[in-house]
Amino acid sequence: MKVVPLGAGQDVGRSCVLVTLNNKTIMFDCGMHMGYNDSRRFPDFNYITTSNDFTSRIDAVVITHFHLDHCGALPHFTEQRGYDGPIYMTPPTKAICPLLLEDYRKITVERKGETGFFTSQHIKDCMKKVVPLHLHETVWVDDELELRAYYAGHVLGAAMVYARCGSESVVYTGDYNMTPDRHLGAAWIDKVRPSVLITETTYGTTIRDSKRSRERDFLEKVHSCVLRGGKVLIPCFALGRAQELCILIESYWERMGLTVPVYFSAGLTEKANRYYKLFINWTNQKVKESFVDRNPFDFKYIKAWNRDYVDLPGPMVLFATPGMLHIGTSLEVFKKWAPDERNMLIMPGYCVAGTIGAKVLAGAKVVDIDQYSQVHVNIDVQNLSFSAHADAKGIMELIRQAAPRNVVLVHGEKSRMSYLKSRVMGEFGCPCYDPANGEMLEIETGRDVRALMSDQLFQAAWADEQRRREEAKGGPITEMPVKGVLLLGEGKRLARLLDPSEFDLKDVPVVAPNSAGVVEDESMVPAEGDEPAKVRFSTRKTFDGNEGDVRGMLRRICQMMPDTPNTLDGQEGEPMRVVLGEGVEVCASLGPAGVAIPSLLVSWPWSEEVLASRVLSVIDQIT
Repeated sequence: MKVVPLGAGQDVGRSCVLVTLNNKTIMFDCGMHMGYNDSRRFPDFNYITTSNDFTSRIDAVVITHFHLDHCGALPHFTEQRGYDGPIYMTPPTKAICPLLLEDYRKITVERKGETGFFTSQHIKDCMKKVVPLHLHETVWVDDELELRAYYAGHVLGAAMVYARCGSESVVYTGDYNMTPDRHLGAAWIDKVRPSVLITETTYGTTIRDSKRSRERDFLEKVHSCVLRGGKVLIPCFALGRAQELCILIESYWERMGLTVPVYFSAGLTEKANRYYKLFINWTNQKVKESFVDRNPFDFKYIKAWNRDYVDLPGPMVLFATPGMLHIGTSLEVFKKWAPDERNMLIMPGYCVAGTIGAKVLAGAKVVDIDQYSQVHVNIDVQNLSFSAHADAKGIMELIRQAAPRNVVLVHGEKSRMSYLKSRVMGEFGCPCYDPANGEMLEIETGRDVRALMSDQLFQAAWADEQRRREEAKGGPITEMPVKGVLLLGEGKRLARLLDPSEFDLKDVPVVAPNSAGVVEDESMVPAEGDEPAKVRFSTRKTFDGNEGDVRGMLRRICQMMPDTPNTLDGQEGEPMRVVLGEGVEVCASLGPAGVAIPSLLVSWPWSEEVLASRVLSVIDQIT
């Protein structure tokens, strides 16, 4: 398999990764770099070909989510460079992507006067090529290449994508978040065991504080600033962290009875919230349940921003786009408010190197806005990470869930990647790579296994195969390969080598040491005269708490897995139990009489190994 980052190789921004598996080539993401205003903002497509004949060289383009560093170069690639093949993205991404592209185009062309940029018509024509990719649905690009999307959290509609062609497979994560928040669920993936996992590493060396402590710190800082008469500027992108923080501010303002005005600058907000309502099934369980009585995105305390408000006296809070202070309203307001030490700047997300936001976070006291102007930074700068990217713990958890044979690190700083690379190799024992932009990885993905056969088994297999071939040819055969599916016997029974034509080889089980294994075609075992095994596996998870906590955890497991059928039962004073899917049981227990050891006992059949892995991951998140 070949992997080439055209962007986001030892860097953040301009995500674009080419993957070739069994002669099929996929471009994962097609983003722009927010730190550049010249040709470097787009990936170097000349690496693919200088003739602009991209359609014959790329079988599919997959966009993981609507952030511009993942989709911003798409109209340029399709309408200005000539790619005319299929583009895959989820329905929410397809709906929201053109809004952000058009907003950026207006700022770049109509305000800054840049020429040669893509047009509004280019955006519309580009979106006509998009094929919807629904969660868990297998889509066939052609007779050989299949795609499947998994929930990534991060932003509305974000997806991780599994692609397979023949014996080779890859998972490309895009951006993901393994921690649920106030409006989105946590990312998860089946144990697909891909040949290669390509994962983001934005926060590859960071272990975050608890979400609750970060929220409390954020609200305390905002409140203290407005109490002293200051103005709070919170740069964020129109969708994603904006909704998360708006929900947080809305509930706090209502609880505290505050009257300080709160504004949101983006003209996209109404459209964005409309899409959140339309794609409510992509949000978390709490939002879905409350949506019936009250839409959490209809904000009571947060009003639309008018640029005339920037010089008004008195305290206020402003959510302004974009999130890196490189253009737009957030930069214009920053220039006005930065000199006043009473004011506060809260940066809730990651800032790409080269942007004003990155310079301010680095401690710059004087910032050059352009070649004509600079700003003195006296404002109180706070970096409170609400970024919807997985931290180091989350990245390792995703690798554990997917169980890949190789790992490739992208979308991160080189120094952080080096640390994470050694940790991945040490903990999982698999090869790990961190390629730079333009560097081609050629990864060996073969799964040939050396096996020793007894003379007796070989002679029996040779005789059967020789007889079949001689009957087909009508004459003697002296040389031939011996092929078959090795079925091991029990006790003193001999192993047998079966004709591979009897089976669909993609369903043949491969059982590794210490693994339950998965047999997708159950009819194979009884067809050979054997009884199917009935095996269950179990594990116990203990934690600090009381009986109420144990019962509450069972309900939380159901809430965090809304797409999985479940049955919750039990009576007051007795252990409760939840059954998920086709036999994954989670039982709550306080331990032996007189010994309060709260625990959850999880058991499952081999056929539900994937679901059980997901349940255990959810329990780890909430304990």
